[in-house]
Amino acid sequence: MLVAERYDKIVQLVNERGSIRVTELSELCQVTEETIRRDLDRLEQAGRLRRSHGGAVSVKDQQPEIPFFEREITHADEKRLIAEAAVKLIQPKDRILLDASSTAWYMAASMPDIPLTVLTNSIKVAMELSGKEKIEVISTGGILASRSLSYVGPLAERSLDAYHVDKAFISCKGVHLERGVSESNELQARIKQKMVGMADHVILLADSSKFGVIAFTNVADLGDIDTIVTDKRLSGELFSQLEERQIVVTVV
Repeated sequence: MLVAERYDKIVQLVNERGSIRVTELSELCQVTEETIRRDLDRLEQAGRLRRSHGGAVSVKDQQPEIPFFEREITHADEKRLIAEAAVKLIQPKDRILLDASSTAWYMAASMPDIPLTVLTNSIKVAMELSGKEKIEVISTGGILASRSLSYVGPLAERSLDAYHVDKAFISCKGVHLERGVSESNELQARIKQKMVGMADHVILLADSSKFGVIAFTNVADLGDIDTIVTDKRLSGELFSQLEERQIVVTVV
């Protein structure tokens, strides 16, 4: 069996079963377990499956991302206000992280040209900041997700391991009191999980429409979030419940 044929067979088996172990793939493909592990690493880098402990799981059923141009105009007024409030939380010489959300792009557009280091996986954010001379921009690199114009995947995730930031600004698809912060796309969720873990202070940018929503993949527990910036349509009851969890809530 040629290597390319083995790759196709592995992906087919993973998609048919949802998940499969290395030992079983070794038997079915008649190669060593070490060879299978190398195959899975390469297939994960190509975005064709996801590695798990002792095997691999399918990514074929993950929900597609909403294209950036659609997200850009959805709740645009609220996002602009949230972005402007979030920018006020930044101090000169901060090291910050911006995700690939449309709200982060609005932040980049309204950010003053002050000494900052900005780490991002967003092409749109990097381009928006490129004209600001005092801001140093670091891009993760990785697999290009064309719908969101962002970098995802193992390379993007590993690149974050080299850094630590003062503040991480992330958005999401859903915020739930019990289920936490969630995303519709697993690759985006995985890189945001990394972002949450590498910051001293995590700021969640979420308009009120996202509260009560449980999306496909968990990103973080609410206990991992330090500050939430949202709009005035957030209910008073939810506001109180968030503050009871010692989360600072800024309403714009």
